[in-house]
Amino acid sequence: MALHETKDVPAQDADTDVFTSALSGEILPKYRMPEDHSPSEVVYELLHNELLLDGNAAQNLATFCTTWSDDGVRRLMAECLDKNMIDKDEYPQTAEIESRCVNILADLWNAPSGGAATGCSTTGSSEAAMLGGLALKWRWRERRRAAGLPVDRPNLICGPVQICWDKFARYFDVELRQIPLEPGATGLRPHQLAQYVDENTIGVVAILGVTYSCDYEPVAEICAELDRIQAEHGWDVPVHVDAASGGFVAPFLHPDVVWDFRLPRVASVNTSGHKYGLAPLGVGWIVWRTADLLPADLVFNVDYLGGDMPTFALNFSRPGGEVIAQYYLFLRLGRGGYRRVQLACAETAQYLAQEIAAMGPFTLLYDGRGGLPAVSYTLADPEGSPFTLYDLSDRLRMRGWQVPSYALPADRDDTVIQRVLIRHGVTRDQIALLASDLRKAVEHLTATPPPVPATEPRSGFHH
Repeated sequence: MALHETKDVPAQDADTDVFTSALSGEILPKYRMPEDHSPSEVVYELLHNELLLDGNAAQNLATFCTTWSDDGVRRLMAECLDKNMIDKDEYPQTAEIESRCVNILADLWNAPSGGAATGCSTTGSSEAAMLGGLALKWRWRERRRAAGLPVDRPNLICGPVQICWDKFARYFDVELRQIPLEPGATGLRPHQLAQYVDENTIGVVAILGVTYSCDYEPVAEICAELDRIQAEHGWDVPVHVDAASGGFVAPFLHPDVVWDFRLPRVASVNTSGHKYGLAPLGVGWIVWRTADLLPADLVFNVDYLGGDMPTFALNFSRPGGEVIAQYYLFLRLGRGGYRRVQLACAETAQYLAQEIAAMGPFTLLYDGRGGLPAVSYTLADPEGSPFTLYDLSDRLRMRGWQVPSYALPADRDDTVIQRVLIRHGVTRDQIALLASDLRKAVEHLTATPPPVPATEPRSGFHH
């Protein structure tokens, strides 16, 4: 049969063979829904092929988010596709499992409750951080009103925080006083607080795992400085710990670091279950030290589908599968399993740090010790280098590696760094391949410098 003769092809083959179907002969619709249906397998394969244009998640060393999950997680997620997390009356066991997770985290972070903890799940650490910020603002406002003082100029103090805190400040009308970095510093330093704290400060955000550099801010020392400020001025300023990543790392790798509810000034802690908590996207958690630190006015009692329930969230409907997956991981891994996972990641990060230090043109900013399982570094001589880190990111991208380059926050924004995150599922062999490709990229860029050195970021920062 001639190539152009298709009249004898069976109709069922034309309908079900992906590459002879009607839909495969068209450009997929971008602005208008098709007039009729297509076979599910055809649509699946066409979308599967289109999604191959995305980066390989296993090579995405920019993201903190979980990119590997075991079969148990996948099965439970599939079984929970139809469960709306908010409907606790209809899905009481899912609500019970959420409560168990909150209690487990409160215990992990040394909350003094000794029983039922105060907290909830969220869509991620950004929502959780905003809930923590709202509680700080409400409590500050209550104290000020009780004292007959004005409540129109609240401020929140922080160092180099993630963008969610800028959003919180803008959305909820709070002045964000972001303290610039000192020379050589990668986070907030306690002695800087005295210049920024005043009677209108609703709280200080301390970061356990700075997004840019991956080390911990000194939470205990920050609390001690606020103790001193209170003794001098009478301002009782609480601390919220943004432990988006470190909340699932420090308890297992650095148990002697005091950052959590062991410090009386720490009012609340947020974390991402879908980062080093190892759960799939998207689940976060917020826990308060005691129940009185969450103002009752922020909690809504909702009559939903026949059941009355309390809720504190920035959204309403969301799936329950991620919460179930988080509890599954708590049960499957236990403290010992989490410790082994995070230790393996940290050791791989330290291996990469040694490889990078031996290459010559780099200066390590963070070597994977004492903070998150990660490495950050800068060019030893950026002015004399024949290439920039942005050039290096682009070169690595040719091999599929996503390694971000970005400038540090003010006042160190003249320093450009690269960061590599090691997550569960990122193997030592994979990182050895990265190191080899990094070495080859440096050799190529040194021998064949880019015609015009990059001055603008091309492979930017990802959170």
